[in-house]
Amino acid sequence: MTKIDLEKYKNNPKTSYFAEVYTKLEKDEAEVLKMAETDNAYKELAQEELTDFKMQKEALLKQMEEIILSEEKEEEFPNEIILEVRAGAGGDEASLFAEQLASMYEKYAEKKNWNFKRLNESMSALGGYKEATFEIKGLDVYKDLRFETGVHRVQRVPATEKMGRVHTSTASVAILPIRKKSKIEINPADIEMEFSRSGGAGGQNVNKVETAVRLIHKPTGIDVRCTSERSQLKNREKAMSVLISKLEVAKEEEDAKKYSANRKGQIGTADRSEKIRTYNILQDRITDHRIKESWHNIESIMAGNIGQIIESLKNRETVEISE
Repeated sequence: MTKIDLEKYKNNPKTSYFAEVYTKLEKDEAEVLKMAETDNAYKELAQEELTDFKMQKEALLKQMEEIILSEEKEEEFPNEIILEVRAGAGGDEASLFAEQLASMYEKYAEKKNWNFKRLNESMSALGGYKEATFEIKGLDVYKDLRFETGVHRVQRVPATEKMGRVHTSTASVAILPIRKKSKIEINPADIEMEFSRSGGAGGQNVNKVETAVRLIHKPTGIDVRCTSERSQLKNREKAMSVLISKLEVAKEEEDAKKYSANRKGQIGTADRSEKIRTYNILQDRITDHRIKESWHNIESIMAGNIGQIIESLKNRETVEISE
């Protein structure tokens, strides 16, 4: 008879109750077995009870395993991410493109009924994003958007271009999963914390109190800033969550480079410095360089209809894993 490890179920808040019920069934089962050994007249009835105990235990075990597997799946593909967009080469034109990409993801999030929230943004003179950070929560959000990390390139004639020349600009996108169980341990002494007044929407209080929080991880130089919440404490908690996610992704990228040759189902390098996609406005064509596939109707895609691109990437991953 296979020995069941009940400790992992007892230590999990979602399965602890079922584990206690399972333990009680085991005790009741042991008592029935003991009575059956000393009372021959009770043996037949005991057999029925033992069969019932077995069925109840199997049902409980199946339920607990499903809960554990569900948690493991969510740990691999969490339902909460940080989206970071940053203008690259191209000056103000790059910042406008970065803002358009953020808008594209926001509209896609609306279609998927995900929650989309701005955490911090730095605007350019023309109203684009120098850089911006967003929190997205929803079912399968990381599973859908994980392949968006990388450099996106746009080729178009800017509105300010008088000679009609085509300009190439870039913006980088990073998709950072927020996992419930972090493997990263941060020494408080490695964190430098700065406070400032938040600008933008949020009422008069935002500009009077130093609620904005910036965290700097001194060993890596990674810094994050959060201005979305009204209290300094909440902004600090949110900023710490983003920082942990950034450190985890940096570690994963480092590991991926070491073992990339052996990884199945890898779409590109998953590195934010990799050029993954070109948006050619004049030819009304978007090309993903990792899977060498193109789509037309850029206007519709930039309006949030990126599902076809996402599905193509997911399907390619499935094919490569199975090969």
